[in-house]
Amino acid sequence: MTALAVAAALVVPDVALACTSFLVRTTDGGAVYGRTMEFAFPLQSSAIVVPRQYAMAATGPEGKPGMAWKSRYAVVGVNALGITTVIDGMNEKGLAGGALYFPGFAGYADPAKTHPAKSLAPWDFIGWALTSFATVAEVKAALSGILIVDVKQPNLGIVPPLHYTLHDASGASIVVEPVDGVLKVYDNPLGVMTNSPPFDWHMTNLRNYVKLSAANAPDLKLEGQTITPLGQGSGMLGIPGDPTPPSRFVRALGYTLSAQRRQGGIESVRLTEHILNNFDIPIGWIKEGSGNETSKVPLEYTQWSTIADLSNRKFYVKTYDDPTLRSIDLMSFDLNAKSLTTAAFKPAAAPQALEFQKP
Repeated sequence: MTALAVAAALVVPDVALACTSFLVRTTDGGAVYGRTMEFAFPLQSSAIVVPRQYAMAATGPEGKPGMAWKSRYAVVGVNALGITTVIDGMNEKGLAGGALYFPGFAGYADPAKTHPAKSLAPWDFIGWALTSFATVAEVKAALSGILIVDVKQPNLGIVPPLHYTLHDASGASIVVEPVDGVLKVYDNPLGVMTNSPPFDWHMTNLRNYVKLSAANAPDLKLEGQTITPLGQGSGMLGIPGDPTPPSRFVRALGYTLSAQRRQGGIESVRLTEHILNNFDIPIGWIKEGSGNETSKVPLEYTQWSTIADLSNRKFYVKTYDDPTLRSIDLMSFDLNAKSLTTAAFKPAAAPQALEFQKP
């Protein structure tokens, strides 16, 4: 058993419960996608560029091959555990998305009853979608031809419970959730997704927060007395601040709907980064069991965050060890290359001193 599999065994089933994703719309009709990736042990991720016409192959049960295809579109994104496909990324047409943890609800098709040529492992879905389609409408139309099957991830030693978010350059969004062996698809006009429960539950839960507002609450008159709010933000009093998936869903929606829209490009990318910062989880904020500091159970934390500018085809990433936002211009690569291009994430150097102008 690998070290990663041992680590997974220590924290199963709750190795990643805190991923948050959302869409930020721009004043010129574009959209920027952002997400965080939380996990309880290092995923050994790298940035990866997949060229056009690259031979792709899904993993089947017991190491047997699943679906095989060639990439129609080039993709930039992030992998994990040494796999040669992305679990989060964006393609040259502006279709972007990622896989998020979905424990307690994910249910895949039985591989023994599924034709290998139509079978994808849970971690193969995003790579298949991004290399094959230009819009969420195209993905929806193709879902009847594939199934996500119950396959253990070799380095994890478990079947990762996942669901998926996808967005395209028009701002359209969908959520795809494998439940009881069937792919459930939801249009997602709000653009937000976190983790369990299923997406339709989160949408129903929003009815508990209909009184929230980005505008400050008005003064309250009581028996001739005027009660004024304390400070700014009183319209958001009661918005949940804990790191559970339902609370993060509501909070992410609050940020994306209330933040002042900016024009496309770096201004909207920076806005997205500021929103992402509110979902950054330091090591120790979430603990298993009693929360004993001496516990040997790995602690979940935000390993990396990504941003995809769907109009300008630029992808950004920052990591726990290096919070400087790094850019990858997909269109600057040879999209017809014959091999993958990768870049390992490296620990950041010590912060640089601020240079003052001499008097």
